Amino acid sequence: MEYDFDRVYDRTGTDSAKWNRHGPGILPMPVADMDFPSAPPIINALRARVDHGFFGYGYAREDFHQAFTARLKRRMDWDVSNDALIPIPGVIPGFNMALRAFTQPGDGVLVQLPSYPPILNAHKNHGLVRADALLVRNQDGRYEIDWESFEAAIDERTKTFILCNPHNPVGRVFTRAELERMASICLQRGLLIISDEIHCDLMMEGNRHIPIASLSPEVEARTITLMAPSKTFNLAGLKASVAVIPNEELRQQFEAARGGLVGAVNVLGYIAMTAAYAECDPWLDALLPYLTANRDYVTSYVRERMPGVSVYPSEGTYLGWLDCNGLGLPGNDPHEFFLEQAKVALGHGPDFGEQGTGFVRLNYGCPRAILEEGMNRLARAIEQRNTAT
Repeated sequence: MEYDFDRVYDRTGTDSAKWNRHGPGILPMPVADMDFPSAPPIINALRARVDHGFFGYGYAREDFHQAFTARLKRRMDWDVSNDALIPIPGVIPGFNMALRAFTQPGDGVLVQLPSYPPILNAHKNHGLVRADALLVRNQDGRYEIDWESFEAAIDERTKTFILCNPHNPVGRVFTRAELERMASICLQRGLLIISDEIHCDLMMEGNRHIPIASLSPEVEARTITLMAPSKTFNLAGLKASVAVIPNEELRQQFEAARGGLVGAVNVLGYIAMTAAYAECDPWLDALLPYLTANRDYVTSYVRERMPGVSVYPSEGTYLGWLDCNGLGLPGNDPHEFFLEQAKVALGHGPDFGEQGTGFVRLNYGCPRAILEEGMNRLARAIEQRNTAT
């Protein structure tokens, strides 16, 4: 079946947080929300469920569990039992539930910087101390794990490590060797691993996602893995995710952390997840080359037409992490510069930690025409500034 990812849809006036936030004239490219409709099997399944006309209390049916675990085996070679799954209404609630379940105020939580803002700030919700490990850029611009800072950040207070893989915002897909070394350190130091793998399906060409829990039974027993179809199939508004916890004791503690605050996945969320995981591999297999081509377009465009800006091609996600420190902007604020001068809204680098100063995050999960318009606007703003100075 052919899928038309080049078609441009007008999402203004549709209650889209992405498209309605900044007002007319601003091209929004910040939030991780693609400008493609969801896969047809998902839309058809939702339509059939809506036509049913009843929306009372629901539950996770066996076909959902089977679809999810079969897909883990099919695409990631990870064998997981149906009992290991806990549906939850979001990955952010998931890692906060885990921190609530497995830490006490004053404990430490290890994170890698720069970091997705809800991970960066999760410690504040639980009275924890954030322990910072760094991702550092090599000469090619690729981010690598600073192993010295990773180990040095862990002390007797540190109880958990929140891993983000694929990494948001830098776009790294960690290798087996990197995952094994991180897991080994966590096991040796007694840290529970909370792994945010929401972007796990979004592999650019030549990369493969390895769930850290799949490395060994020992690692699996000390890991809570969080996944969702929301980024892959553009379903964030349905609030449907899954925690994979093979260790029964951890699973019970995690469930107890709901505490009357974290509810169930809604009935339409279950329908969408089941269709996504059971029927949408062909759609995803068509999407990934399109995203890879968009990634390559951004990389080439930046190198050829945006002096003072650099980007390393992301290995996963549909997010570009643009280093604009070379532009020499007043206040080193490319977010404000591009918003005002290019009328393009991008992700604000410092929101991801101080390591994001001078950076912006760009979403290339969109039709090529939108991407080209956005990149041309950015380049013109730089050219006009350089001409004026």
